[in-house]
Amino acid sequence: MSLPLAELPLPEHYDAAHATSFTYSPVVQKLLTTAVAWRRRHGIKPAMGDRRDVQLLLIDVQRDFCFPEGTLFVAGRSGTGALDDNRRTAEFIYRNLAALTRITTTLDTHSSHQIFFAAFWIDRDGNPLEPHREVSAEDVRSGAARPDPMLARWLTGGSVDALNAHALHYTSTLEKAGRYRLYLWPPHCLAGSPGHAIAGVIEEARLFHAFAREVNAHNIVKGENPMSENYSVLQPEVRTTVDGRPFASDGRALARTLLGSEVLIIGGQASSHCVMSSVDDLLTEIRATDPQLAGRIYLLTDCMSPVTVPDGKGGFLADFTPQADAALARFAEAGMHLVSSTDPMASWPGMS
Repeated sequence: MSLPLAELPLPEHYDAAHATSFTYSPVVQKLLTTAVAWRRRHGIKPAMGDRRDVQLLLIDVQRDFCFPEGTLFVAGRSGTGALDDNRRTAEFIYRNLAALTRITTTLDTHSSHQIFFAAFWIDRDGNPLEPHREVSAEDVRSGAARPDPMLARWLTGGSVDALNAHALHYTSTLEKAGRYRLYLWPPHCLAGSPGHAIAGVIEEARLFHAFAREVNAHNIVKGENPMSENYSVLQPEVRTTVDGRPFASDGRALARTLLGSEVLIIGGQASSHCVMSSVDDLLTEIRATDPQLAGRIYLLTDCMSPVTVPDGKGGFLADFTPQADAALARFAEAGMHLVSSTDPMASWPGMS
């Protein structure tokens, strides 16, 4: 592929301990100065001159997912999943700085009341539901779970009936698709909160890349619609209203943009949810256009972890590892490459 695949050393400013720090943030102006000096020392060329467009897509590498202090830490079965992923992701960026043309980062972005938050729902007695539980279509039909009617003013122009109809349509649509039931998460990635920010050690690495390679560090915001989940960067889980009208785009334009890169490397959180859904949607577009495009995608399997919910007794209330493993196997069968960030890119299939 004629890529500059020789790995660079880790820069002096990098501290692996920051991979476990919820509060760490880089000093951006100092980072710019350091990156310019690094560029000159190693003869790093501007990204606009790359012969091949190599894009790194980092999905939801935000503090709420990446640290135990976050509200939805992605621990995996090891208990340290995202913490280890933070370090490996940052080190992958530094070592492969000259080969990565651009880095795109998605930002899960929510408000206080969204359909997948417990605050959206009440039980028969008017009490809020608890997170880490499912809401089925039957729960909605029976009244065991219903949207808080006070939200109708903000979400459906004051119509409680319309809000209830959407809840039943939403849960039924999820179940008919055969993927899962609606799962209620703890509040996470609230816009403007500390947990919404990108993990500092990764933010530092991607900005260092942007300054060294003279290219914009691009963000994609997702998940703002309160009436739908948005695991995938490409589209919400449900895109139509109860009467069949679309209330969100189908994501094909963004899929084509991502697949326009000759190499698309993907990592982030969580492998069982937002990464899986995003890659699934990319695969749908690939199959509809050119199945050979799957060979352009490289999944950093050691820079993502599945969601697990410990039960406090050494087990799990929920463990989505099997779903993540099955998805990775499916992607590999489709022609995508499962790779490790610690292996030189030159050793990856099709990269020599």
